[in-house]
Amino acid sequence: MPAYLLLLVAVFSRLLPHAGMWNFTAVGGALLYFGARRSWREMLAPLAALMATDYILTIYMFHYAFHWQNYATTWAWYLMAMVLGQILLKARTTAVRVGAGSLLGPTSFFVVSNYVVWVSSSMYSHDASGLLTCYTMALPFYRNDVVSTAVVAGLAFGLPALARRMNWVPAQTVAAVK
Repeated sequence: MPAYLLLLVAVFSRLLPHAGMWNFTAVGGALLYFGARRSWREMLAPLAALMATDYILTIYMFHYAFHWQNYATTWAWYLMAMVLGQILLKARTTAVRVGAGSLLGPTSFFVVSNYVVWVSSSMYSHDASGLLTCYTMALPFYRNDVVSTAVVAGLAFGLPALARRMNWVPAQTVAAVK
């Protein structure tokens, strides 16, 4: 159930205004958590929810025409983030692994999505200088994505671990009390 609740937080974090330099969304951390805590067959639910969110944002908030081809890379990344959570965090969840997932997820999105922007648009020249400019212009978004993913994943994985640790009582103490 917590994975689905975090998915709702991710959807609402995209729909609520978050203008300015913060651009904070719970998507990356929620997808890592969902992948780590739910089965492979359940991964269609977050994908469908985030696809619907992309549609709603495009049509009703930004007032653009919706072309699914423009979102193929993003949707593939949604799946990849859940697979990363499944591979990296399902069997063994540690602070180092959560940190690695929090860095690998946004970095993979940054590299792939900005390459696609460079290749498929006329915003940047199609040479090394244009590619460098494309990545440079996206650095503030990358920074915010890493921070928001780390915060959400850190809370999602860390709070339950902290709660378990605070309720931990040594077996000898329990036996002595009885």
